[in-house]
Amino acid sequence: MKGKDNKTPMLRLLAWETTRRCNLACAHCRAAAGLGPYEGELSTAEGKALLDDVAGLGPVVVILTGGEPLLREDIYELSAYGASLGHRMVMAVNGTLVTPDIARRLKDSGIQRLSISVDGASAASHDRLRQVSGAFAGAMQGIEILKQAGLPFQINTTIIAANRLELPAIYELAQKLGAAAHHVFVLVPTGRGEEIRDQLLSAADYEETLRWLLARQKEGLLHLKPTCAPQFYRLWRQEAAARGEKISAATHGMEAMTKGCLGGQGFAFVSYRGQVQPCGYLELPAGDLREQPFSRIWAESPLFAALRDLEGYHGKCSRCEYRKVCGGCRARAYALTQDVLGDEPLCLYEPRVSA
Repeated sequence: MKGKDNKTPMLRLLAWETTRRCNLACAHCRAAAGLGPYEGELSTAEGKALLDDVAGLGPVVVILTGGEPLLREDIYELSAYGASLGHRMVMAVNGTLVTPDIARRLKDSGIQRLSISVDGASAASHDRLRQVSGAFAGAMQGIEILKQAGLPFQINTTIIAANRLELPAIYELAQKLGAAAHHVFVLVPTGRGEEIRDQLLSAADYEETLRWLLARQKEGLLHLKPTCAPQFYRLWRQEAAARGEKISAATHGMEAMTKGCLGGQGFAFVSYRGQVQPCGYLELPAGDLREQPFSRIWAESPLFAALRDLEGYHGKCSRCEYRKVCGGCRARAYALTQDVLGDEPLCLYEPRVSA
């Protein structure tokens, strides 16, 4: 679906890094977030102006993220304001700060779902990656409080070499906890993630993990969504074609947005200082909210235009017959090759035709 000018893609999701402050120090954090302080956060008024401007593009899913957004004092005011504009307001938290009072305030402010990060099936593995003892217990307690408050939640998991084989157990834990969904992220080595670059999955392990996710999705026990893993959509189509199935948005419960990398396509990220980026893992500026409104950046940014021009991609991604449904992870391409339009470094697939 295109925007009003029939050329600009419709904005579907906007992630706003409301603060970079965080009470944890996760080894894979794309923002290398910590306690701060971090100067230059968008003010309450600037945040409301962003939400107003985005409302002109149509109601979107607004992800209030961080850092840890619960460390921002006006977060409830901002959530309520976004909800009043018709946005679907959701929030990404680590769970350790959730109390019954906070859960009540989140619900009252219009938050419709929270994501809680769980990167291990046990306290030992989760806390090792989160680098704070007690983080797993805090997340589990936060989940129980959300359940008691009647707030839906999903589990987010970042996969690295060290926890890859734990994914089935984490998936089972997500079901046991009553999660609405399980979103699985594949490491992009940015921020503190650069320091664990050796934990990036091999191309073979990456493909095997995606095949496992595809098999689980077909089972339909829990809504699964791979993130930073656009090759999933190539595998989905390959397997469906091999069985002679007709591809449709409803196949295997897939949502209508079955495009791989959404950075600059239907998704954008706003940093705590107002820098607009294709995604949080791709720290290249598309524009600055303190210089021009988001809507203009979304429509006119040269970086977004380049990402939307699949014919301009480099290497095998430029000739791959699956580029319209995959496109490769632009953030991982940039992190590992410094070419934002270059090959997806973890992709095993070799194009069969010159497309």
